[in-house]
Amino acid sequence: MKSFRKELWFETSKRRELINITTHIEECLGESGIKEGLALINAMHITASVFINDDESGLHSDFEKWLEGIAPEKPYDRYRHNGFEDNADAHLKRTIMGREVVAAVSGGKLDLGPWEQIFYGEFDGKRRKRVLVKIIGE
Repeated sequence: MKSFRKELWFETSKRRELINITTHIEECLGESGIKEGLALINAMHITASVFINDDESGLHSDFEKWLEGIAPEKPYDRYRHNGFEDNADAHLKRTIMGREVVAAVSGGKLDLGPWEQIFYGEFDGKRRKRVLVKIIGE
């Protein structure tokens, strides 16, 4: 069995942003040479997420509104975590959206559904953060 590991780095200009990283993962898969196996993609920061969904702007707006309804950024003093930092809401949003995805690799391609795309979700941005890509298989 072969194994491939790569880190992808992102720095957003906004506090919250969703970035379609499917192409980056496909490029990693090509580099790996693996044709059959599994790809693990996970955010290496506690205020960021990796998830699979549709790349549709209305849905992305819905995510923003829904997440703000569940864990609003402000007022900062509503959270016990906030003191040195003001990112308690980002920790909660990450918990809801998830840490990682695992995608099947078949025939040298990501085995995703017709509308499925892989996203990096940033909830406390404006600094460099990384995503781990680990691909195993034959």
